[in-house]
Amino acid sequence: MATGHTDPHRRARILAATLDLIVEEGVAGVSHRKIAARAQVPLGSMTYHFSGIDDLLREAFTGHADHFVALFEQHLGEASTADEAREAVTDLIHTLSEGPGRDLVLTQELYTLAARHEPYRVLCRTWMRRSRELLEQHFSARTARQLDALIEGLTLHRALDDAPPDRELTREAVARITGAAP
Repeated sequence: MATGHTDPHRRARILAATLDLIVEEGVAGVSHRKIAARAQVPLGSMTYHFSGIDDLLREAFTGHADHFVALFEQHLGEASTADEAREAVTDLIHTLSEGPGRDLVLTQELYTLAARHEPYRVLCRTWMRRSRELLEQHFSARTARQLDALIEGLTLHRALDDAPPDRELTREAVARITGAAP
């Protein structure tokens, strides 16, 4: 691993270390010193690459949101019919809720920041708009908005419930929102 200014992966390591630290300690536990130690970079690299902790957090959470949009693209991209799109949404909900708890923690930390600070609300609104645009390739704008909320809600409920709803319930909820007979 390169350690000088020519290290092309330093910025990416800092961002990854930031997300790892948020998962372990929450946003409140994040500091330049802790991130630098975790990323194995000199402390000065933090201010070289980022103007401050908010700049770093926004960029790290933007990467997290991009990851979710990529999952939406992956699941919805192959669908060519409404039924295939409904099944893709069902698969997406189950993938997100059965995936690593890391994603759930990061998302909730981002939502907490967004509840208090406008720049993070903007980031969340951008993420939601991008997700809805992908859904709108298969459904009306109103339906896409409802589906986006359903995806968020069912993902959270399935991830936290000790007896999560099964695929059939998810499929039925998607069908109801999209106007298909359950």
